[in-house]
Parts: sequence; structure tokens; C-alpha cells
Amino acid sequence: MKSSGQSDGTHGRLVDVGGTRLYVEQRGPEHGLPVFVLHGGPGLDHHEFADYLDPLADTSRLLLVDQRAQGRSDRDSDPSTWTLETMADDVSRLAAMLGLGEYAVLGHSYGAFVALQHACDAPGAALGTVVSGGLPSMRFLDGLEQRLAEFEPVELREQVTGSWAREAEARTAEEFAAIMHDQLPWHFADPRDPRIPEYEKKTAGTVYAPDMLRAFSGDSGGIDLEGRLHSVTQPVLALGGRHDRTCPPAASEVTAAGVRDGRCVIFEESGHMTFVEEPARYVQVVGDFLAHLQR
Repeated sequence: MKSSGQSDGTHGRLVDVGGTRLYVEQRGPEHGLPVFVLHGGPGLDHHEFADYLDPLADTSRLLLVDQRAQGRSDRDSDPSTWTLETMADDVSRLAAMLGLGEYAVLGHSYGAFVALQHACDAPGAALGTVVSGGLPSMRFLDGLEQRLAEFEPVELREQVTGSWAREAEARTAEEFAAIMHDQLPWHFADPRDPRIPEYEKKTAGTVYAPDMLRAFSGDSGGIDLEGRLHSVTQPVLALGGRHDRTCPPAASEVTAAGVRDGRCVIFEESGHMTFVEEPARYVQVVGDFLAHLQR
């Protein structure tokens, strides 16, 4: 990987994007289409994807990014820069620093907000954008409190609702990890999905950023892009889970319909964790999209 950054001694590199350094881990061949992979949270890191996307690295060059002030990226950036706009600009800066003329972007959850912001702020900069479990505007979060109040099974309701309430108070990585543990049932179509413990084991290396979680608690960065979708010129693949309780499938449908070249795929057996709940289909759909970009 070409950059002006320095290795951290593992499988990644810190890349200077001006004002801060972002940790980037590469998987896949140098000759493959570069794909920036943006994690959710905010406050998580690239471990969110574990090895679920690795089959894409057979043909694409996955560049998993720990976004600004998160994960193994530098933590000393000015909190006033912790915005969707700045994190979207970080994608363009990373591409420039890595000497990438062509690339794609895949973002999941909060990473999908950043990916869509990048598509709106820099139309055509990416060959294509995958918006996975995202939203084009805050209105799609309307009714979230009611959905929490009605969450079933009842015996998990207090655990899940309490995890959301604690986001605004998290001060340590341990507190953040406990929040994620308690909240995971909410993000799966089946709150008792037997794959949840396996997913937790696979993501055990996550370096949590509680300051980032607190900063965005309750407003998800204030995403407001629905009126700007028409300006996006590159192909957009919007992915949603039929049973997603946070980012409903209608948000993915609106995103795909609003851009010039959009496609929406809804995963009928999934909640928010589509790449975990239906991994084979997820990889197939994304892989086909990326292959199409290179034709």
C-alpha cells in the first residue's frame, strides 16, 4: 500500500490525511478495484466486518478504514471535525494519499451515512457506492422509541432499551463493549440468533471510541441528504434488512430511487446485520455490483 503513513506492526498502516492519521487495513490483491470499507457506530472500527467480507478480496482490494478518531486511527483530532462532512472528505483525502484514481466505497450503518455523504459531496469521485443499512435523512428514525418500547422478546426489552440509554454516558472502552453486547439482539432479525455469540468472538479485537459514541448519541450525525440524492452521478447500491429496527428498508428504497443510477436489494431474512445474517447473498450482491463497475 502506497502512503506517507507508517506501519503499526500488524496488517495495516496509518495514513496522514491532513490534521490526523487514519488506520487502513488492506485485504486482497494490489491489482483489484480498491474499495474503501467504512464501519458503523460511530465509535467502532474495522473489526465490525470480521471476516464476512473477505470473499470479496478474491477480486477486489478491500481497504478497511478506522474512521476519524476511532479504532487505531489517531485520537487527537479536533472534536469539531467529527462530522459526516469531514469524515466523507477523509475518503477523498485517503484516495489522494494512496494514489487511487479509481475506487469504490462501501459503508455500513453509520459508515453508510458517511458513504452517502461522500457521494453527495463529491459526485462521481467514486466509481460506485454501496450504502448498507443506512439512511438518507433523520426522518427514518421517527418511531424508534416506540419500536424500542415494543421490542420482543419481552425478557430482553430492558437490556436492549438500557443499552441505548447508556450510549450518552459511556466513558470507557469496557462500558462501550457492554453496551454493544446488550444491544446486539436488537440488530438481528432473530434477537436470539445463535450466531450472535460467534459474531462477538470474531469482533473481540475492536478498539472502541466512547468519546465518539457520546458525541453522536441521539442524532446519528444529523444526516440530511434526501434532497440532494439527485446530484449523485455514480451507481449506488442500497442494501437493507427487511427486519431492520433502526434503519428500516424504506430508507434503502428511497435512497436507490433518489439517485440517478440506483439499485435496492432488501435481505428478507435479516435485521441490521445483513452481512452476518445472510453472508453468502450479501457477498454475491456486492460482488456483482463491484464487477459491474469494472466493465
